[in-house]
Amino acid sequence: MLAIIGLVVSFSMVFGGYMLSGGAIEVVLDAMPIEMMTILGGAVGALVVGNSADVLKATVSGVKQVFQGPKWNEQDFKDMLCLLFTITKMIKSKGILVIESHIEKPAESSIFQKYPRILQDHFATDFICDTLRMLSMNMDDAHQVYDAMESQLEKHHHEKMMPQHGLQNMADGLPAIGIVAAVLGVIKTMASVTEPPEVLGGMIGHALVGTFLGVFLAYLIVGPFAVRLKSVLDEEHQFYLIIRDVLVAHLNGNAPQVSVEIGRGSVPSKMQPSFFELEEALNSAADAA
Repeated sequence: MLAIIGLVVSFSMVFGGYMLSGGAIEVVLDAMPIEMMTILGGAVGALVVGNSADVLKATVSGVKQVFQGPKWNEQDFKDMLCLLFTITKMIKSKGILVIESHIEKPAESSIFQKYPRILQDHFATDFICDTLRMLSMNMDDAHQVYDAMESQLEKHHHEKMMPQHGLQNMADGLPAIGIVAAVLGVIKTMASVTEPPEVLGGMIGHALVGTFLGVFLAYLIVGPFAVRLKSVLDEEHQFYLIIRDVLVAHLNGNAPQVSVEIGRGSVPSKMQPSFFELEEALNSAADAA
């Protein structure tokens, strides 16, 4: 919703201010189709050249995320903490082997099935299960486990950020592509130098629309989209940091409640449950278990 409001404000203020100052909007509208084809088409072509098919598909999904916002909500963060609490409590009381069936087939696990949104996220589920498999193979050095988990997180976040980098590169290139469109317009004008001044003036105006559109698209549309997408992906990444923090805290010998409390510190502030809210959720999870 905020993205839509921002776009409406940008278009209204820029074009409204131009019209209120006495500018002829007809000149811009007349030149816009061809200039947009040149500028936006060139930018999209460069995006296709510079990225793989998977990244291009992810970029389309990323644009949707700009409007939809982060994937995870407050309840999802609580659910993740409850899931990790249940797992670490079982390990603490009965040993690591008790969860072997749960991590081998998480889709059939009674623990994971209680949290379907987490189960549907393949990275989150695999990240938990793979780490627990390492623990079951006697990899009990907290520093080694932390490094291994951090390496997976960095790789995952790098891959998720590639569409954002593509959008940012497009935003950086749009002003220059606008200049290319303007230069083409000037070449066209110079080829018609024998035309009367009013015709030449219109042709020069059309050429300058190219420069305007390149800057407008870069700094008021594509650039803000890239910034917002980075914010969304960074917030989503915090969800996976909880897994790392809780499991490493558990490996350091902390009680399940303490491990989960450490994980609560990784929850984004606006999504972070209070100590008492989390305690109530953990008690409900323990009763259900």
